[in-house]
Formats: sequence, C-alpha cells, structure tokens
Amino acid sequence: MGDIFREVDEELKQERYEKLWRAYGKYVIAGAVVIVAAVAGWKAWESHRTDQRYAEGQRFAAAAELMQDGKAAEASAAFSALGAEAASGYGILARFYEASLVAKGGDTAGAITLYDAIAADSSAPDSMRDLAVVLGAFQALRVPSIDAAAIEAKIQPMTGAGEAYRHIALEILALTAQRAGDMDKARANYRAIVDDAASPPGIRTRASQMLNILGAS
Repeated sequence: MGDIFREVDEELKQERYEKLWRAYGKYVIAGAVVIVAAVAGWKAWESHRTDQRYAEGQRFAAAAELMQDGKAAEASAAFSALGAEAASGYGILARFYEASLVAKGGDTAGAITLYDAIAADSSAPDSMRDLAVVLGAFQALRVPSIDAAAIEAKIQPMTGAGEAYRHIALEILALTAQRAGDMDKARANYRAIVDDAASPPGIRTRASQMLNILGAS
C-alpha cells in the first residue's frame, strides 16, 4: 500500500514541476541565454583589448625604432598619432616621447604645451601627470619670457612632505629663484634638500654643490 502512495505522490510532484516549467520555463531559458551572451561578450571584449594592446605595443616599438635611427620627425609623428589614438598605457608613454622629441628639436614652447596637456588629462595616472608638470617646468626654465611666479605656482604644491617629486620640485624652485636673481630663496630650497634625510643622493649632492657655489655651505 505504501508503494502506491509513493507512486501517487511522485506523479503529483511531477505534475507540479511540469506546470511550473510551463509557467516559468521561458524565463529560465531567457535568463540562461542572457548569462551566456554576457559571458561570451565579455570574453570577446577581453580578447579585443588584448589584441588592441598588442597592436599598440607594436606601434610604440616601431616609433621607438624610428627615434633610435635618428628619424626624429617620423618618430614624433608616430608617437603623436599613437598618443591620440591609444587607450592603453602606450598612449601616455607615446605623448611623453613626443614631447621629449619636440624639446630636443628646439621647440621648447611646443614641448611645454604637450607636457601641460598631459598634466591636465584627468584620465592619466596622477604620477604621470605630476611627472609632466616636472618636465614642463624644466622646459619653462629655458624660456626667459616665462615668469618665475608661473613656474613656482605649478611646482610649489609638489614640494610638500610625502610628495613623490618633492626633492626635484625643490630643486626646480631653487633654479627658478636663481634665474630670477633671488639667491636667498635659492639657498633656502637647496638647504631644504640637503637637510632632508630622504633626499635622493644625486639631488642632495647637486644641492650641496650649489650651496657651496652660492656661498652657503
């Protein structure tokens, strides 16, 4: 008798499952299709990004080879195009290389413009934006018409404790002060470098030498 009841119970369960499937099965299938499509789409996108990064790396290598071969104009154009089009880190590196080549070609103003553009690019990593500020300031020191106050305004925020480019920024402030004829300010910035135990040896050595030259050893 127990077997009969079990069979009846199993049939009722099966009937309920079939009703549920008829009512909701299409939604389950649709959900599964969406998940499969999403996974497939993500894999395709990842593959596309990998291929894209590889292609950008190849373009960067080609531009670097042009630079090494002394073809500055062609290399600069290649870096410029890659910097404008690449979505990966190769794009930001290409922009730095382009600015460097422009500077070496004698177009200081053009190099400063390129560095300023990187520094203002919110999509670039902060470390790269800060580096662009530093390199742009070095170029600005070569242009007498650029006011010392303008250089200081860009560099001063980078001189705080813990800032990645603190010591090189202090050196730029010292050089800026020297160019403006303010030797007291130059000495103060060189002294800040020398007295900071965290200063890189090379920068500390230069600062110490400059203090000796300026008569404040």
